[in-house]
Amino acid sequence: MSTPACRIAAVQMVSGPDVEANLAEAGRLIAEAAAAGARLVALPEYFPLISGDETAKVRIREAEGGGLIQSFLRDMASTHKVWLVGGSCPMAASSPDKVRNSTLVFDDEGRRVARYDKIHLFGFRKGEEYYDESATIEAGDDVVSFEGPCGQVGLSICYDLRFPELFRAMGTVDLIVLPAAFTYTTGQAHWELLLRARAVENQCYVLASAQGGRHPSGRRTFGDSMIIDPWGDVIARLPEGPGVVVADLDPARIADVRASLPALKHRKIG
Repeated sequence: MSTPACRIAAVQMVSGPDVEANLAEAGRLIAEAAAAGARLVALPEYFPLISGDETAKVRIREAEGGGLIQSFLRDMASTHKVWLVGGSCPMAASSPDKVRNSTLVFDDEGRRVARYDKIHLFGFRKGEEYYDESATIEAGDDVVSFEGPCGQVGLSICYDLRFPELFRAMGTVDLIVLPAAFTYTTGQAHWELLLRARAVENQCYVLASAQGGRHPSGRRTFGDSMIIDPWGDVIARLPEGPGVVVADLDPARIADVRASLPALKHRKIG
């Protein structure tokens, strides 16, 4: 008997500096995804806060196990009976002036089942456009995957997308989830290209939930949240603005791709 398909959803947002307003918008979109039948829902990177003040996230960082943002994620998961991949949120770091950029995962009963702290910190300079995440973020160390309702899920965040060795280190997964706030400049050039590459080389689905639009601070994120199948085909996407992207993860599709082109078995390195 074949394993049934599992519906997954990516939430796209254009978050601002008001945490409660962002949580309300996230809650609305989670409800929309759940109503569409999604069993696993992923929020974008820094869904609770995007501010022109890069130190603002330090002021709202939360300790492990408590706080407004973690309570929100727990409640949304249990209320809507979905597995919720909480995009990313600022968690306490060892340094008092930094955060961990963390993805927290809650099951459909509101239990925390996984945490991933972003390993690769973005740095970029082109003309007047400049980013240095290491100024306010402390890097994580551990590769994380978990068994969810749609199979084995590997966790990553935004800039991690450029480092294929991270995804290889996850082992064999059925789904890669990547919350992001890609810049418009780098997104235009590389977003879809890299996402499809990760799907093809790992022969799995990729769910990318992005920030997508012009934020109150003036920053513009690329958006284009999408779901990609194991052959590299984009099966659902939302170019810009808040909304939900929904598609079915089909285990038979994964099995067919891996049977016809057994590249994962042909690996000689790593």
